[in-house]
Amino acid sequence: MSDGASTLADQIAAECVMTRWRITNRILAALYDKEFRPFGLKSSQLGLLVAVTKAGPVRRIDLGRHLSLDPSTLTRNLQVMLKHGWIEEVPDGEDQRGAPLQTTARGRRLLEKIAPAWQRAQVRAKTMLGSKGVNFVFSKR
Repeated sequence: MSDGASTLADQIAAECVMTRWRITNRILAALYDKEFRPFGLKSSQLGLLVAVTKAGPVRRIDLGRHLSLDPSTLTRNLQVMLKHGWIEEVPDGEDQRGAPLQTTARGRRLLEKIAPAWQRAQVRAKTMLGSKGVNFVFSKR
């Protein structure tokens, strides 16, 4: 490897915001997933469950746009959530492939049951990130 590439690799390894953000994301996901494991829920599914609860009934395409999720990731997580009965399709007379989704009573109960686990994960995440890290995540750009 040339000296220029080696120097650049050293700089990227030490300073790359994206790389550090992805590592942090994986650590946070593992932290939340550990708390949610007893409920059969993953952190990625919690975000979807909350979004469907807040926006429902909501079409998949709108949900994917709102959460910036690619269609395959969205579909994979929604299939699990439909299977568990946390969300359901709402018939609207149109093509059923685009049927809106809404949270079921079971999904709302799950949200209520996970509250203590979510709060524990929040405390740990805030401790890990510190106030500057938490404020950065929620700052308006």
